[in-house]
Amino acid sequence: MGITYQEPFKAFRFLVEVESGGVAVAAFSEFSGVKMEVDTVQARSGNDNRGVQEYIPVLTRFAPVTLTKGVVGDNDFLDWLFSAAAGPETGPSGANLRRTLNIVALDDKGNRGVTWSLKDALPIGYELTPMSGGRSEVLSESLTFAITGMERITHEPPQP
Repeated sequence: MGITYQEPFKAFRFLVEVESGGVAVAAFSEFSGVKMEVDTVQARSGNDNRGVQEYIPVLTRFAPVTLTKGVVGDNDFLDWLFSAAAGPETGPSGANLRRTLNIVALDDKGNRGVTWSLKDALPIGYELTPMSGGRSEVLSESLTFAITGMERITHEPPQP
């Protein structure tokens, strides 16, 4: 039998870990975009006497994911993006461009519940929310990552 939690996880209780030598933890206010699709082709099996087409998986696609946070003095993620981008006279300069991003849903007590481990994350985009004198919300920046795989890990609930 699988691991069961009594209550669903809350969307606002999560943390982000980046694996690359060590583990860096960052505070983000929003995470979106986990989407996986399996492309198929239809074909009739050679021994099918009914004439029914089967679905055969051929390609798996992962949509880019986006992390959003308030603008603070931390440049680690932006430096990672710049290392993947072309410089003024050269191509990408980073040696460790692809990393694993772990998005961890926490239970009400802050314990790990479910982790989405996003494989080979590569920073591919940056967006700053508009600045306006008529707005009062926090200035936010979003980073977009291409991924090539995903694993969903359910952690054992803590014993009472």
